[in-house]
Amino acid sequence: MSVGPTGSLARMTSSAAQHITVPTPDGPMPAQLWLPQPGSGPGLVMVQEIFGVSPYIQRRCADLAALGYVVLAPELYWRLQDRTVDETQSDVLQQAMALAGRTDWDQAVGDVRSALVALRARPELTGGAGLFGFCYGGGLAFHAAALADPAVLVSYYGSALPELVTLADDVTAPSQHHFGLSDTFIPAPEVERIRGILTTRSNVSFHTYADAGHAFDNFTMDVFYHAGASTEAWENTVTFLSRELSVF
Repeated sequence: MSVGPTGSLARMTSSAAQHITVPTPDGPMPAQLWLPQPGSGPGLVMVQEIFGVSPYIQRRCADLAALGYVVLAPELYWRLQDRTVDETQSDVLQQAMALAGRTDWDQAVGDVRSALVALRARPELTGGAGLFGFCYGGGLAFHAAALADPAVLVSYYGSALPELVTLADDVTAPSQHHFGLSDTFIPAPEVERIRGILTTRSNVSFHTYADAGHAFDNFTMDVFYHAGASTEAWENTVTFLSRELSVF
């Protein structure tokens, strides 16, 4: 198991996650909340990858809290009776894809919007609130951004972006996108098509990484992780957030 070297980017020591709920039209949705050391700051809704609010996603939430952000991670599989992935099994990807396939997309987009509303209402929030997503969550965050007007959007290899770029005109927030050019799920020509559509807007930052595949930032899975791309993408992310959603 590989672990990305993120400590050098941290400015503050964050607290452990709190387990809370987020109101939705269908009832309370479980979520996890990380606060920065000062106890307040601008906010980010972290939208999970297909593996759920996994140890990897939790680590990235803690990294963002260490930078000074209030981070809220809704557990989007909450409506499913069996909603966890057993990471000790060899079929972990198949398990995760099955969970995502059993989750209604529009309901999940609505849940992301509910999480953004809840984050904006929290007393710890002292600035804007944005959306941040990986893979499955990168697409959900993009779709929600077209409907909910977040302060910023960060999307890592959003798996639904090929179909969702029709919403590009509705995503007006400053946004940053990351894709690997060796991604077998989103081939390089498709990445370039997405780039051409999204970068017609001047506030879009678009980064590609030559030898990286899908989920290259997931440092808990050696089959996906690309250390160089992960480090470079995270540095690009920190620079973008410090400019567009400053904690100072």
